[in-house]
Amino acid sequence: MAGSPLPRWAPTPSPTRPLQSTTSSSTAMVSWRGWSAWPSSPISFPRCFSNSEPWEASPADGVVNNVESGVAGVFLKWQDLSVTAINGRKSRAVILDGLSGYARPGEVLALMGPSGCGKTTLLDTLAGRLRPNMKGTGDILINGCRQKVASATSAYVTQENVLMATLTVAEAVHYSAQLQLPDSLTPAEKRSWADDVIRQMGLATVAGTRIGGRVCKGISGGQRKRVSICIELLASPALIFLDEPTSGLDSAASYHVMSRIAGIARRNGTTVVAAIHQPSTEVFELFHGLCLLANGRAVYFGPASKAIEFFDANGFPCPLRRNPSDHFLRMINTDFEEAQEESAINLAHAAKVIQTLVASFGSLAILGTEMEASKTIKQSDHVLQRRQATFWTKSIVLTKRSMVNMHRDIGYYWLRFVINIALFLTIGTIFFNVGDNYASIQARASMLMFTSTFMTMMAIGGFPSFVEDMKIFEKEQRSGHYGAIEFVIANTLSSTLYLGLISILPAAIAYYLTGLQRGIEHFFFFVATLWTCTMLVEGLMMIVAAIVPDFLLGIIMGSGVQGLLMLNAGFFRLPNDLPKPIWKYPTYYISYQKYTTQGLYKNEFLGLVFQDFGVVGGIDISGQYILKNNLQVELGYSKWVDLAILLGMVIIYRVLFLVIIKVSKMAKPFIKCLIAKV
Repeated sequence: MAGSPLPRWAPTPSPTRPLQSTTSSSTAMVSWRGWSAWPSSPISFPRCFSNSEPWEASPADGVVNNVESGVAGVFLKWQDLSVTAINGRKSRAVILDGLSGYARPGEVLALMGPSGCGKTTLLDTLAGRLRPNMKGTGDILINGCRQKVASATSAYVTQENVLMATLTVAEAVHYSAQLQLPDSLTPAEKRSWADDVIRQMGLATVAGTRIGGRVCKGISGGQRKRVSICIELLASPALIFLDEPTSGLDSAASYHVMSRIAGIARRNGTTVVAAIHQPSTEVFELFHGLCLLANGRAVYFGPASKAIEFFDANGFPCPLRRNPSDHFLRMINTDFEEAQEESAINLAHAAKVIQTLVASFGSLAILGTEMEASKTIKQSDHVLQRRQATFWTKSIVLTKRSMVNMHRDIGYYWLRFVINIALFLTIGTIFFNVGDNYASIQARASMLMFTSTFMTMMAIGGFPSFVEDMKIFEKEQRSGHYGAIEFVIANTLSSTLYLGLISILPAAIAYYLTGLQRGIEHFFFFVATLWTCTMLVEGLMMIVAAIVPDFLLGIIMGSGVQGLLMLNAGFFRLPNDLPKPIWKYPTYYISYQKYTTQGLYKNEFLGLVFQDFGVVGGIDISGQYILKNNLQVELGYSKWVDLAILLGMVIIYRVLFLVIIKVSKMAKPFIKCLIAKV
């Protein structure tokens, strides 16, 4: 064994990556100030706002200290970091317990440990994304200053891939590039930049394939993960957080993705912190630093290359040719201790291993030299925030993207359009040519009421798509790509055209088959009222989606709200018969259905005369008399005032949607915290 030419752990030779000649461990290791830089494959990646030549990593690169000059780095440091989860009034669980460490510019720090050890929680805490039911203590310093991690200088790749399913890979990255990159770059330069990122992540062959989701299959889960990474790396952030970047990837893809991320870190002086579950030996070689967690405590923090020596020195050597990460996780995993007693594999109890390693790591005081390392970056150095597109550019790009999504998502409008055609054709045949006798009065009123209520209730069918839009918005807003105002403007403009399409053609079918009052003005008002009403309800459902992100609960809540407003509109129960407390004041007057039905009634009945042949000799009844006495319509103002009120409610609902988005961002943490304490 002593004469073996291989180190203690060595990857299996392969044609694509033959084993390199090795030296003694003393020459392979570097000081704590510069974690060892392992060889990487050739990498080329666009540097922020400039053209540059590809960089190729080589074993001669040695210490990662020579990041490109002029690049503002982020030295991230945390001290005595603890996080407690509040699960009730008295139930508290310690997730992280007194962690300290740091991440340097130009290097990759890996957070490893068994499932449930606190990797994602530590990542969320450092990124300022701690959940509302968790309380954190300790200090987080950026370049020596206590400040929050800004989305304008950092990127966070979540474990869940939140992407627009209807877009192709190229479209998703291109739209994101137009949002994130400044207007000083031409559209062609932004597209070229995005295409370069796509090639670097090995997605060129699927660039024209839709991402896919609940409607169509699309690309694989691993490819979706790479698309998520592409989007976050577009603006060359100074600090990158990665939560399970290799999940869903095979070993080869994992290595290529991580090697490119490591190359970006070195090239641009980027600080990378990645929570990774179980890397291969080749991926493990790419890590400069390692933070190994177990039960919320730090078992080891230091150079990744020295972790094996640390375990060996404490009596837990890594067997020959075994993946170091496999060995580390097996030794500190406490989930299967009872099963190990019946297993043929003889391993030390994980609890004792963790206790030994924690005690040994604490006595080393390895973080003491961090103060020396931090001197490489001046205290209080401010990281330059990356420039983005202007407000109007973002609004235009989001509108285009939203229109493409609505066009391709069948469940958004097209399915509703087909159903509207079928149902309005049914309405037209049932109420075909109602005539102008006394019996047609009830038929006209029923037809108008059902038409308006059906159009509004159909907005519930698009609620799953609304929820998906809200998820994408929340993810991209937290990443700093755009704000709530741009999103609301884009959503309003893009939906208006499609809502007009699904309103005008079906309405024309029902209007002329029924034989409603002739005249272009009457038809225009009929269509405009239905169009406005659908826009209004669309805003209402977006409000529900912002409050209740679960589509099943949202459909129930949206249906309940619409049913309540419909019941108090003055059709099922005439206005004078409504109970005055609550139902008439204020519900009747804030119901959009009231202004919709009364506007349609005025448009239809005013100017008509109905003949009642039930009376001897017959009698003529004016439409105005029907409105005033039979339907109890308010005739003190014209139908155009009803339409103007509906348009005003459209604006009010959209403004309310914007306010709820902004308020919920601040209120949700408090609400969830209160719920957790109950």
